[in-house]
Amino acid sequence: MSDTPHEDPALDEVPDPDLDDTDDGFEDPLVAEPPHPINWNLLNADDAEVEWLELNRWVDWLRHTYGLPASVIPPAWYTHPELLWELSALHLHWLCAYDPEQEGSAPLGWHRDFADARQRLREWVAASGTKLDHDRPTRQTVWPGEEPADPIEDIPIIDRDAEFVEFVMNDVQARRNAEEAFYRDLDPDTGEVS
Repeated sequence: MSDTPHEDPALDEVPDPDLDDTDDGFEDPLVAEPPHPINWNLLNADDAEVEWLELNRWVDWLRHTYGLPASVIPPAWYTHPELLWELSALHLHWLCAYDPEQEGSAPLGWHRDFADARQRLREWVAASGTKLDHDRPTRQTVWPGEEPADPIEDIPIIDRDAEFVEFVMNDVQARRNAEEAFYRDLDPDTGEVS
């Protein structure tokens, strides 16, 4: 498209199709890079914040687009590592399947795998006990010789978005604290951790 105005002034008022905002709110990703697996255990604080926000936005799009109930994607999915890892993998698969350089049948493969993932998500949600209006930590089996687990109590979900933001801020701060502790104990001359 050239930068020169058109002869017909009405054509200058035609919206640019690349700027069309009728795509149900699923905007460009926060990070402009090729899709790659996310190892949530190894993310630094800044990367974790971006990945949390990107995944949350995609999960919200997914649940609305496919009309998924809380038995598949509950509001507090982010507090359950089993749901986080499953949804993160599904997101990566979706990004790759819908990459413009992918073969035309890739989206069909994603939908087939999405059907399998929905079954696994139902199983994870049922095992965790998280619901639409309350959450609780996933119960852990205590092996012989381990300390008994603390009692598990349900926590009401009052404002899901605010609770998500608080969760992410706490996660990012914990990662930042770990990074600062690591660098504080790092000998700048030898590169060894004391």
